[in-house]
Amino acid sequence: MGYLPISDYALLSNCHTAALASRFGSVDWLPFPRFDSPSVFTRILDHKGGHFSICPAEVEDIERRYLDNTLCIQTVFHTGKGTIILEDLLAVGPNNTGHELGSGSPHALIRRLRCVQGSSPVSIEYAPRFEYGLAIPFMKGTEEGIYAEGSTSILFLTSQLNFRQADSIARADVNLQQGDEYYFALEYCSTSDMPIYPWPKEKMIQYFRGTINAWRSWSILHQNYQGPWKDMVHASGRFLQALTYYPTGAIIAAPTTSLPESSGGSRNWDYRFCWIRDASFTHNALWVAACPDESIKYFDFTAHAALSHIKRNLHVQAVFGIGGEHDLSERELPHLSGWRGSRPVRVGNNAWKQKQMDIYGELLDAAMILKDYVKVQDRETRIVLADMADIASLKWMEKDQGIWEIRAPARHFTYSKLMCWVAVDRAIGMAEMIEANDRVASWKKTRKAIKDSILSYAWNSELEAFIQTFQGADLDASTLMMPIVGFIRGDDPRMLSTINAIEKKLTDPHGLVYRYKSSDGLEGGEGTFLTCTFWLAHALALAGDVERAKEVFDRAAAFVNDIGLLPEEIDPCTGEFLGNYPQALSHIGLVNAAWAISLAENETNST
Repeated sequence: MGYLPISDYALLSNCHTAALASRFGSVDWLPFPRFDSPSVFTRILDHKGGHFSICPAEVEDIERRYLDNTLCIQTVFHTGKGTIILEDLLAVGPNNTGHELGSGSPHALIRRLRCVQGSSPVSIEYAPRFEYGLAIPFMKGTEEGIYAEGSTSILFLTSQLNFRQADSIARADVNLQQGDEYYFALEYCSTSDMPIYPWPKEKMIQYFRGTINAWRSWSILHQNYQGPWKDMVHASGRFLQALTYYPTGAIIAAPTTSLPESSGGSRNWDYRFCWIRDASFTHNALWVAACPDESIKYFDFTAHAALSHIKRNLHVQAVFGIGGEHDLSERELPHLSGWRGSRPVRVGNNAWKQKQMDIYGELLDAAMILKDYVKVQDRETRIVLADMADIASLKWMEKDQGIWEIRAPARHFTYSKLMCWVAVDRAIGMAEMIEANDRVASWKKTRKAIKDSILSYAWNSELEAFIQTFQGADLDASTLMMPIVGFIRGDDPRMLSTINAIEKKLTDPHGLVYRYKSSDGLEGGEGTFLTCTFWLAHALALAGDVERAKEVFDRAAAFVNDIGLLPEEIDPCTGEFLGNYPQALSHIGLVNAAWAISLAENETNST
């Protein structure tokens, strides 16, 4: 079997971990028990990495969709003789409703297989492989299912079917007739948490129905956006919730590692962590597509992660583990061949070691969005926001690795300076609340100095555009953030010229935007970034060009797959998905751009 396109996968989540299930009914990626845990199915990165597939023979057509307002994927197989429906979900805890989605999740995958018309033979293949496919477990069949044990992990697959085993793979075949229905429950536990038991059918049905009801309860309570592209915005809100680690509120960048930025390339990173940089983008999106409660929980996580660094007089690191872990040391997994030969496969991410000066702006911008909440928080949290502004004020002239985390010598990145400006600007606006009235005069001087420097050194008169680095000659899509964060008016002639330059020189034949085209210290190339394309739409909306904004938005949104998911990047030649998937920042960009266009359109219609 060749490697499936990335777009062929559906996301499952219980707000603790995530699975990717292919359109052919195979779960090819599943870490247990957390998003960042070693996977028990890894076939998406290597054919020998383990999987759990359920698929009819002689499939003629496949349809799939998420059941309304849920993360339960329904796959409909049309065969020559019948219609088979497979429904998959990761179970959440009992009585999960509203804000409690993810509480008490049992670390279990539930699959329901049924025949609704005619008949069809179906094959089931179960091949667990612990530690990212490195360890083949001891497997034992029982009357209730299959027990699989590794050195630290146990899986029990509850099934009504009789499996045969060979080469550490369990297989079963069944000829389904109309009305037949089977449930499968795959539960994980660590060896220290033994014993583990089969699930009675009543329990499987209870959790299956309960999980569907829980997602619908969350959606009804949280999703009130009524503007353009409503269905896409609501779906994006659910995907952001699905990428949230319930115990802490951390939101991961993506649920996968090492899906490449170019097919066969080496730009392969682990995205199963929480980037502080995404804070302000995410908070805006959560307000639109979800609920302030989720935004508050996420802010608490990011603020307290940063607090531990400020206390030790350290730069706030750009990325943390979902439990607040600091050390995310990167390593390679040489036993995995990678998706379509894209090596190396990496776990961990050394971006945690980099200096990235934009972090302070993102955190203070998020605090401004939530200022009514921050106002009533403990004094230590409020004061540390002032300390962050001081750090930005003192350090803004330093070089760093920038928003794109280049693995090359540090530079004077325009975006980093811009977000230092945001840090002091937001601190000035919250001065009384963060007990810093005495610092306002100094901050105002710094704010002016940063702005003057950006306008002087980040403007390239030959390109007639703001550029990537001070006194440089390269365009960068991150300059589109200038009007979005309020640094410059969207209709300022310099911004309009920058937008035009990016559209002309930093887009592919599909009209999608590259991050940049300058050297970044890495081999190989990459695709266009959907987030950057949504930034372009957002910037055009702020410029008052609503029709062009809609056109750009639709260009990017056209790459949503059949179940509403977006990747990080698009291959400029083939249009295929690239990068870790699904990508939170792409869905965040979609939500924020839709909201900006909605506001701009309403303003235009009212004048």
